[in-house]
Amino acid sequence: MSTAAPHAHGVHFGRLDIQNVGMGVGILMIVVGILGFIPGITMQYGDLQFLGPNSHAMFLGLFQVSMLLNIVQLAIGATGWAMSRTGMGARNFLMAFGALYIVLSVYGLSVGVDSAANFLSLNTADNWTHMVLGVLMIAAGWMFSRHLADEKK
Repeated sequence: MSTAAPHAHGVHFGRLDIQNVGMGVGILMIVVGILGFIPGITMQYGDLQFLGPNSHAMFLGLFQVSMLLNIVQLAIGATGWAMSRTGMGARNFLMAFGALYIVLSVYGLSVGVDSAANFLSLNTADNWTHMVLGVLMIAAGWMFSRHLADEKK
């Protein structure tokens, strides 16, 4: 089906479900990136560094953040929002950036919190959250895009 009819399977608000999921993840990442710069939401804001393990600012008091990590979250969110204008773009965003989050998680877990190689200022909560987010993004990209080929016919 080439049009987004209100009765079409998996179409809401004139967009495919995969587009809505991709945009939702993109918007979530933009919000997280912005909130990472707001004192009060980010505890120990005075300890916020541009990069490295010496940034001891804590988003929601749980996730260690740096300015670079906040900027990366904003960039990922903007990319997701832009790519989700099409079904295949949303699928590609969810799959590729889901894989990136998994790689980031494995990297963070392997270098350790206090290592100089921890340039994004990731702690254990960040690493496991990125792992779960990456797996969920890939799963959503796969599940919601199974019918994209049918939609094009």
